[in-house]
Amino acid sequence: MKLRELSWTLPIVPTERTAWLAAGFAPIAVVIAAVVPGLWIVAPIAALALLALVVLDGALAGKRSDWRIFVPGDTEVGQPTELAMQAELASTSISKVEGALEFDPRLGDKGVGRFQLMPVEFHDHLRGSHVAHPIRRGIANVTRAWLRWTGPLGLGSRQVSGSLDDEVRIWPDLSPVRSRELQTFLRDAQTGLIARRIRGEGTQFEALSEYEAGMDRRRIDWKASARHNHLYARENESERNNQIIFAFDCGQAMCEPVDGMPRIDRAVSAALTCAYVALKGGDKVALFGFGQRPQVMTPFIGDARAFHRLQSAAAGLDYTSNEPNFTLALATLTAKLRRRSLIVLFSDFTDPTAAELMVESIGRLVDKHLVLFVTISDSELENFVAEEPGDVATLARSVTADTLAHQRSIVLQRLRRMGVDVIEAPWDKIGYQLIDRYFIIKGSEAIG
Repeated sequence: MKLRELSWTLPIVPTERTAWLAAGFAPIAVVIAAVVPGLWIVAPIAALALLALVVLDGALAGKRSDWRIFVPGDTEVGQPTELAMQAELASTSISKVEGALEFDPRLGDKGVGRFQLMPVEFHDHLRGSHVAHPIRRGIANVTRAWLRWTGPLGLGSRQVSGSLDDEVRIWPDLSPVRSRELQTFLRDAQTGLIARRIRGEGTQFEALSEYEAGMDRRRIDWKASARHNHLYARENESERNNQIIFAFDCGQAMCEPVDGMPRIDRAVSAALTCAYVALKGGDKVALFGFGQRPQVMTPFIGDARAFHRLQSAAAGLDYTSNEPNFTLALATLTAKLRRRSLIVLFSDFTDPTAAELMVESIGRLVDKHLVLFVTISDSELENFVAEEPGDVATLARSVTADTLAHQRSIVLQRLRRMGVDVIEAPWDKIGYQLIDRYFIIKGSEAIG
């Protein structure tokens, strides 16, 4: 983790307890001044005494010996990210030690983290941390830090602050790629870690072999068997070296959050997981991102060791607040493709009018390529539809949500009739359904 030491000052400031004490003494002073005017001097004496206690308490808190901030250089969107603070104080007469950090809102929590520092066992320093959960990709700056420690009376505290210029690079979430389930599957699957020709599966003809008991009878090549007067079976090879393009709509609808994270980031995580599986299966993968104009177009990558290039390209997909230009984007993509490919398009829409240009542009793709349209189901609409209509406003919202859901299903049905394969599922199931559909398409030799 990156380590940076800060500049500091040592003012003594009153605590919240001091403010409550002053607020409590104020009405007492007013009563004394009203009942016994001659004792008015008691109020300023009490105020001076309280001020003296604040200064004494702050002095007892002592100075700080050391102060360090630990900021990770890299993290992934949605993953816990620890921003830690470590301090060494000269005095042991301390009642509480608090820290605070200011950072880019991309790291979540509205850009502010507060925490307490506690003694570390078997060490002479205190440590505390704020666990951030990044909500957007990009570079997030940690800009400022505060440290405050309070004396034994809890009345006065010392406070230091300083500026930071540390950066946290927020990458797409690859936790599904590292998951034990996927790694076990790739290790055991025939399309796994060793590149080899696979016989007996797929639809691409490889060779003829003598039919033996136990073989699937559907594999018998009757024409060849008739020529040789002996039963022969076909051995097929799994289709490889396919071109797969993961295309991302970076428009306004895809930047809307779903369960606390933009849809585009959910889509990127699912796409990279499937891309990793495809690379292990011997296919070539590229990424394409677009908003009002194309943003990212990577060359095709056929080696799993170059997977980091896809991750870096996905990290560069920008968030936009405008509607995407499907006509320009998909025409640009078609012009760059020289052979039939599988295009996995991640997109979303709010109404049929907004989806009309998308449907027309996808229709032109279907003539030359195999298109798989992937969209995240709108859980908010589903909740509105299922909500108990307790009042008129709730009933109206449910009816509107049901209408939008029906219009959404009409658009998806139009895509299916055009020959587009469609996946609509919750965000946490998109990745696995996409991998399953990829294997079905690959096994049917529908790409090449």
